Amino acid sequence: MNYLLDTHTLIWAITEKEKISVLGYKAIENTDNTVFVSAISFWEIALKLSINKLDISGFLPEQLPELSIKSGFSLISLLPSEAANYHHLPIMENHRDPFDRMLIWQAIQQDLILISKDKNITQYRAAGLKLLW
Repeated sequence: MNYLLDTHTLIWAITEKEKISVLGYKAIENTDNTVFVSAISFWEIALKLSINKLDISGFLPEQLPELSIKSGFSLISLLPSEAANYHHLPIMENHRDPFDRMLIWQAIQQDLILISKDKNITQYRAAGLKLLW
């Protein structure tokens, strides 16, 4: 199976694995699975840290690509086609976070299962999102 980590799941996978659900942890640790981290998550972490909306310890944002690879994750960039077609993702009630929405769109477009605890994201199942927590 192919999975995409939500940003909070990435942080926890590196710093606090016990915060990840049992199902999420099993999917991440299963070497038969491919687990992806999006450049969108790196951007989100760096931006939120720079405006004091996120507090992280134990690593710097610029270390995340290397830490992700060392954790066995594969890195993906935002494809131009994903950016151009993003307007097709419906806006759902009480959910306008641009980082989450782009990760959701990447997961849908690349047929990845998003590993996320965010309950607001479940409403995107109707748009084709596969979700695990």
